[in-house]
Order: sequence, then structure tokens, then C-alpha cells
Amino acid sequence: MTSHPVFLYILIFGKYFAPGRAQNAPCDLGYFPCGNTTKCLPQQLQCNGVDDCENHVDEDNCGDINGWSTQFDRYYGNNYKMTSLYPSIVAETSECLVGSAPMQCICQGLELECDEINLRAVPSVSSNVTFMSLRRNLIRKLPPNVFKRYHGLQTLCLQNNKIRSVSVYAFRGLYSLTKLYLSHNRITLLKPGVFEDLHRLEWLIIEDNHLNRISPLTFYGLNSLILLVLMNNILTRLPDKSLCQHMPRLHWLNLSYNPIQTIQANQFDNLIKLKSLSLEGIEISNIQQRMFRPLMNLSYIYFKRFQYCGYAPHVRICKPNTDGLSSLEDLLASIIQRVFVWVVSAVTCFGNIFVICMRPYIRSENKLHAMSIISLCCADCLMGIYLFVIGAFDLKFRGEYNKHAQLWMESIHCQLLGSLAILSTEVSVLLLTFLTLEKYICIVYPFRCLRPGKCRTITVLILIWIIGVIVAFIPLSNKEFFKNYYGTNGVCFPLHSEDAESTGAQIYSVAIFLGINLAAFIIIVFSYGSMFYSIHQSAITANEIRNQVKKEMILAKRFFFIVFTDALCWIPIFILKFLSLLQVEIPGTITSWVVIFILPINSALNPILYTLTTRPFKEMIHQFWYNYRQRRSIDSKRSQKTYAPSFIWVEMWPMQEMPTELMEPVLFADSSELSLISQSTKLNSYS
Repeated sequence: MTSHPVFLYILIFGKYFAPGRAQNAPCDLGYFPCGNTTKCLPQQLQCNGVDDCENHVDEDNCGDINGWSTQFDRYYGNNYKMTSLYPSIVAETSECLVGSAPMQCICQGLELECDEINLRAVPSVSSNVTFMSLRRNLIRKLPPNVFKRYHGLQTLCLQNNKIRSVSVYAFRGLYSLTKLYLSHNRITLLKPGVFEDLHRLEWLIIEDNHLNRISPLTFYGLNSLILLVLMNNILTRLPDKSLCQHMPRLHWLNLSYNPIQTIQANQFDNLIKLKSLSLEGIEISNIQQRMFRPLMNLSYIYFKRFQYCGYAPHVRICKPNTDGLSSLEDLLASIIQRVFVWVVSAVTCFGNIFVICMRPYIRSENKLHAMSIISLCCADCLMGIYLFVIGAFDLKFRGEYNKHAQLWMESIHCQLLGSLAILSTEVSVLLLTFLTLEKYICIVYPFRCLRPGKCRTITVLILIWIIGVIVAFIPLSNKEFFKNYYGTNGVCFPLHSEDAESTGAQIYSVAIFLGINLAAFIIIVFSYGSMFYSIHQSAITANEIRNQVKKEMILAKRFFFIVFTDALCWIPIFILKFLSLLQVEIPGTITSWVVIFILPINSALNPILYTLTTRPFKEMIHQFWYNYRQRRSIDSKRSQKTYAPSFIWVEMWPMQEMPTELMEPVLFADSSELSLISQSTKLNSYS
């Protein structure tokens, strides 16, 4: 029965063993040659179901078992049952031909399955066994010569045990072994020469262990090995010499998800037959074309970042070809992103510029409040400029982004652009908090002298901008600590929703989004809730004011939209940061939605919420319309001169003292009624 997994393997992937194509035609980064022709096409056109080369070269031999070997190993480790996988074969060989097998084991022919029976050591059975499965037991070590008598053993499954120690002589005598599964154990060290007798071994899978170092002599004797899986270990470095100099036939190598810090330029020089190389989850800071140029038969390569694909331009398939935000062709991979980055930037820029220009036409008693609103519009306008520049660079790199991706993300332009986005975000957050507290004090404590004066307001505004500049530009001051803080993605925004390049960058990002911004959001929600509660309680005390309920509903609606837009903008970011702390894998597409659609929500809507829908602005527009109609009437009649009534646009929130000529003396029954009238007057202007 042991031949059948091999038969399945050959049946599915046999075509892949065809000779590698020649690399005769020189092509640019990210392109591949169409066989012996001079035609070069982008890598993403390979194996897409279309004959782009017109000679079928791009659609031939499109299979790769990278990743499949892992899946097959898990299949063997978790779900494999002899009685269900090959029922016809089992029926022919139902008699057990292995003597002295433990009672709890399942024996059919020369194959033995001893899974999940709480074995603490390798059982002793007849030497004629060809297949032995000891999965999901309690085996802690493999002593010397424990398999020495099993010269005919071809497949050995030891997954999901608790193996920590493997003797250098543990696999002695296994001259016929072709597949060895050691996945999901606790192995920390494999001594040099441990596989010395395994001359026929083809598959060696050591996934999900605690291996922290290996040497070239570790794999001595594996002359027939074609597949090696070392993913999900804790290897921090590879041997100084070529990794696999004792495995000349190796076709598939998987080193994914190890904390490898550097890869030497000559690390893979001896792997001339390698067809598939997986380096997913590995940050290659010193990546260069020299690493992969000797691998002329390499057809499939898998990286952590799609930008690395430019350093292996001769391969057939390079994955990933996108990070969910950018792709090999474009900085913004989706057409929706490309359209909306311009729409959102236009709405944000023009909306805030319009408010800045129109604000002087509102004759406001409270110039300090107007100053805060203009400052908020300036901060929000920076977000529009940021999105506009992202759209411009997307146009610049259109169709060939992979050639520029790595240099772009490391450039000073990207660093400054990311700083601009953080400056806009943090100043806007702090200004919204300041405006909220200003309203809160005015509504909840209307008769206390807590409102900031001119000097204090200007000082607060300057301090907010200074804090924003410091927060935005600190990551540029220490490259050793923050590394490429703003260059983790093509839009240069340091969301760090997956993993940061350094612990410092991760901590700093969390401090901003879950420290400053979360605290600001809590303050805003609490303040608006307290304001509404205060108005509601005053209405209950002085219920003789008839229209108070209506005003409360208007107020509640406005408060709801302000808090709702803040929540819509910030809560998704808070959730992403919490998930990243819990090491939850977040799709890269989420970043594009956050940066282009969610983050600018406040910047785009703040002009509407804080100016365009307020009563003073509505009255100003109404007055302009009234004057326009009067002028039209004068022009048509040419005989009557109309004088527009004198009108003063007063924005009374936060409210200062009203001119005496605009107020009439009123007698109030008690202080609660006086408080309610004061609040009501302020709410009229706000709603």
C-alpha cells in the first residue's frame, strides 16, 4: 500500500518534472521570456488560462506542489485512515502480515497504524513492516537504533507527538525509507549526520517544531531528497555555507515563517535543480538578484512581500502578486481604489477650502470658536492633499509599479507623505476633542467661568499643532528603532495591521491608535452624552417651554451624527489594532479600505457637521439668496429700489456675552428656568 501515495503524487504532479525552460531572452524586472522568442510578458500573465505567448509556453507546466506537501502532511497527520482511503486495496490485503503488533494497532498487510493509543515509546514489531504510523501519541524521544531492524520500512509517520530529543543514531538502518514525517513535535536540534543512512529518502517534513539552528552536515546523506519542509520553526539564521549542498536533487524547499534575519547572497547556489522555493513570512532586508540568479530551473517562488518579486524576474510564478492594496502593476490594485482616491481627495480638499474661504463672511461673536474651526479645516485639508499625492504616484507608476515599489516605500517622499497623513489625523483628533470639551463646558456649566479666553485658545491651538508635528516626525528621527515606519505599504500609512518591522514601530503605532485616539474618542462620546443628558434634565425641570422637546430631538440628531461619524472612522481602526495585538492575520485588502475609505471620513464630513449645516451658515446662505432675489426684482422693474433688512449672523456656540441692544429684560421664576433658556438660546444657533 505504501506505493499508492507515491502513485497519487506522480499522477497529479508528474508533468511538473519536465525539464525547466531555458532562460535565453533577457527581460526586465517582473517579466518573463516566452521560451526562445524575444517576447517578454508580465509575470502575472503566466498560468492565467490564456495563451499570451502564442506558443503555449506561459501555460505549460503550471502545477506546483509547494504548499501541497504541507497539506498532504496534515492529511496524513490528521485524517488518513487506511480503511477509508483505499478500500479496494484494503479488501485485497486485509490479512495482517506484520507479526508481534500491539493489540491496539490496526494492521493490514505489511502496514501498521498505531495512532492515538497513548504510546510513550516506539513499539517493537516485525522487521518486514513497510508502513508505520505512530501519530498523535505521547512519544517524547527517539533513542539510538530504535528503527534499526526495519530495513524495509518506506514510510514513517511521527506527527503530533511530543518528541524533543532525537538521537544522532535514531534513524540508523532505514535504508529503504522514502518519506519521513516529523511535523508538529517539539524538536529543538537535529545533530549532524542524523539522516546519514537515509539515502533513498525523498520527502522530509519537519514543519511546526522548535528547531533553532541547523548546519550543512545536518542533511548529510540525503542524496535522493526532492522535498524539504522546515516551515514554522524558530530558525534565526541559515548555515554560513550553502544550505543544501548535500541534497543535489532537491526540487522543493520550504523555509516559510521562520524568524530568519538575513539570507546570504550565496545561500542557494548549489540548488541548481530547485523548482520551487517558499520564503513566506520572512523579511529579507538584504534581498538582491544575486540570491536567485543561479537557480535557473526555479519556476515558483513565494515571498512575504510582493515587492520582492522584482528580484527574481526569471521565475514563472511569483507570489504574492499583491498585498491587497498594491499589485505588481499598480500602486492601487483595484479600480475602485483608483477612482475613490480622487473622489475622496476632491471632496476633502474642496469642502475644507470652501469652509476656510466662507468662514470670514459669517459675522461671529465668538471669533475663538471660528479660529478653532478654521484650524480643523486646515488639518483635514492635509488629508485631502495626502490622498491626492497618492493618486498622482499611482498614475506615475501605472502598469510598472513592481519596478519602483521597494525604492518608493524607502524613499523620502513616502516618509514625508506618511508623516503628512499622521499629522492630519492627530491634529484633527485633538482639535475635535478640544471643540467637544469647549461645547461640553458651555452646555453643562453655562454659568461658570470655565471657557478659554483668547490667549488660552491660541495657546491650545498652537500646542495641538506642535504635538501633531512631533507625533508625525518622531519615526523619522531614529531609523534604528523605528526602521521603515512609513514604508510598510504603498500608501505610506503606518497602520501596521499585520506585523511591524520592529517592536518599536509596533509599540509606537499602538500608542497612537489605542492610546491618544482611543482616549479622544472616549472623551468625545462621554461629553456629547453628558451634554444631551444635561439638556434633557433641564427640560424636565422647566416643562412649560413647549418647543423644548422638538429642540431636544434636533440636538439629539446632530449629536448622533457627530458621534456616529467619529465612531465610523475610528472604531474599525481600534478593532484592527486589537486584532493585530492578538496576532490575528488580517487580509491586506483591509488596509486599502481603512486608508482610502474609512480614515478620511472625518476629514470629509467635518466641514458639513461643523459649518455647512449650522444655523449661522444656513442663515448666511438664506440672506445671500434673499439679496439675490431682491436684485433680480430691481433689475426687472428698474423703478423700485429695495433695501435688504439689516442682518447679523451670530454663531453662538460656545456663547459669549450678548450685546445689550440684542437682549430684552426677562423675569425668570427660578435658576433652572434661566439655565434652560440660556441653553436653548445656544442650541438654536447650533441646530
